[in-house]
Amino acid sequence: MRASWWNLLLLVPLLMLVTSIYNKRGPELFGLPFFYWFQFVFVFVGVACVAIVYAKTKHISRRTGGTEK
Repeated sequence: MRASWWNLLLLVPLLMLVTSIYNKRGPELFGLPFFYWFQFVFVFVGVACVAIVYAKTKHISRRTGGTEK
C-alpha cells in the first residue's frame, strides 16, 4: 500500500476528543455556549478533512485498480 501525506489530515477530527479544548461556557455565539457551537463547527471541519483526503488520494486506488491490500 502506498501511503499518502494527505492521510495525516484525518488526524484533525480526532482533536474533538480532547475535551479540555472546548470544556468551557464562553464565548457564546447566538446564545449558545462555546461547548455546543464548537462541537457543531467541528462536524463541518471533520467532513471537510475527509472530503479533501478523498479528493487528493482517489487517484491512488484508480492506478492500482482498487486491489491494494
